[in-house]
Parts: sequence; structure tokens; C-alpha cells
Amino acid sequence: MIKLLTTALFAIPMSAASAPSAVLSAAPIAPAPIVQSAEPAVPSGWAGIPDDDLMLVDFADGKRVTIWMASGFAPVHVANMRKIARAGWWNDASVYRVQDNYVTQWGDATESKPAAAGIVLAPPAEYEWSATGTMLTANPYRDAYASVTGFSADGWPLAGDGKQQWLPHCYGMVGVARNLAPDTGTGGDLYAVIGHAPRHLDRNIAVVGRVIEGMAALSALPRGTGGGLGLYENPAQRVPIVRVTIASDLPAENRPHFEFMKPTSPDFARYLEGRANRQPPFFTVPAHAVDLCNLPVPVRAVKR
Repeated sequence: MIKLLTTALFAIPMSAASAPSAVLSAAPIAPAPIVQSAEPAVPSGWAGIPDDDLMLVDFADGKRVTIWMASGFAPVHVANMRKIARAGWWNDASVYRVQDNYVTQWGDATESKPAAAGIVLAPPAEYEWSATGTMLTANPYRDAYASVTGFSADGWPLAGDGKQQWLPHCYGMVGVARNLAPDTGTGGDLYAVIGHAPRHLDRNIAVVGRVIEGMAALSALPRGTGGGLGLYENPAQRVPIVRVTIASDLPAENRPHFEFMKPTSPDFARYLEGRANRQPPFFTVPAHAVDLCNLPVPVRAVKR
């Protein structure tokens, strides 16, 4: 049976955090100028993404998708993904499912290929962990799926309930497809969220990364029609993958480099306010609220 993500909703009763009552800044704040102006002024407000946490997925049509892997939150699944990539296991894989407003999924569509050597075949359920010490920057605005939301120091969005925390299924986040529990997936079949954030999947599937470049190569594909789940019914529709590489395995001069804006920086605090409360002259009513998934941590490509 193909590892699929169903669209069934899970009821997650959470009390919404109260909206902040702070008055908007007198000077207009727009998110994009904040990110742009932060580049020359405060280089210490950005941090580099390790080369070993960058996965490069190259397709037969020449397009590339770059995935930032969440090794600090899903270490066993990410270690599997590195081994799978280094074994060349994905070199004849494909995108075989594109479900509108949901996910694009890739891997071995036939499920007949033996697993890559040396991987953990039954990883732990890296779905959530203790809330102690990981969320350092709070989101002061209410969220529909979690009573507490914010960001880790290393640039990841976090949702929680005060006791546990987890990575949310936001647009562009990458997860591990699995069969029915207790199966947790090996990391051989992955998906990226291409629609409205399916937060009902949170804490039910391992989130292992985020697409930081080339999202259109996944989101702009023709939608599948099979099984009501977006499967490509005709194998000729599948999008071939020719190579998956870990950036640290490339010669130094060929490696791409990326940085993220530190959630602990003053610029990020201004960015967060700008995303939550858009400013005049176009916006006339401040929202005083923002979903965690509408607060993507800024990432930029850099040259070294």
C-alpha cells in the first residue's frame, strides 16, 4: 500500500492565546523592507545553515529543490535521509502524487525497492518532545491549533501546549510519509505542503524539514486524480528525480549557502509585528493576530 497522508481532520481542542493589546508602531512597518534592510546593517542578526543540513533534489527537467533538514528535531529520520541520499536510492525515484491544496509527494511509487543499506527501518515517532528549553522567542499572537507558539534559536517554528512542542505543518514544510501507526516511515518517501497548512497532521507525522528554494518545482506541478488523493494514475505523469545530494558532499566551490534571520534578533521582532499588523496606507484595520504558519523565518541565499 502506498504511504499516503489522508485528509481526515483530527479534533485538537486548544484554547487560543489572547491577542496582544500593544499599539502599532508609529512608523509604517512592512515585512519585506525589514528583511532587505537587515542585510547590510546587522549581519549578526543572521546565521548560516550548516551544509550537512541542506538536501538538494534535482529533477530531470533541470529544476532543483533545496530542503533545510531539521536535524535537531528529527535526528533519526534526518540521519536516514542523509544515508538514503548518499546511497543514490532516490536517483530513480519520482514525484508520484500531487494533491491540490495539500501535498506533493515523492519516493518509490512502486514500493518494491529494497530500503537503503544502514538506515533505521523503524525510527522513533519524532513527532513531539518536551517543551523545556527549546522555544526561545514567543509569538505573542493567538494560534488556532496550539496554545503556545514561537521559534527556536536555530530558526524553526514551534507549536506547543506548555508541556510538549512540535514542528507545525506549514506551507513548504517537509514530512515523512508513512503507513498506519505504529509505522513512522523511514524517510524514503517524503512530501512537501503545497497548500493551506494542514495543521491537523501535527504530532501525527514526523516533520523533517522545510523547502527554502525551488518551491515552484513542487507546487506548480499538474494535480493528480487517482484515488481522490492526487496520485498520478498514468506512470508517465510522474516527475523523475535524477539526483539527491547533501550539500556537504559537494566540492566547497559548488555548495549553495543559506542563512536564516535569527528569531532572537531585533529585526525579527519588527518583522513579526509587520506580518501580524500590516500598515497603512493599504491596510486600515490591524489584525492583532497571525497564524504561526504566516510567520516564515526569513531565509536568504548567500555567497561565500
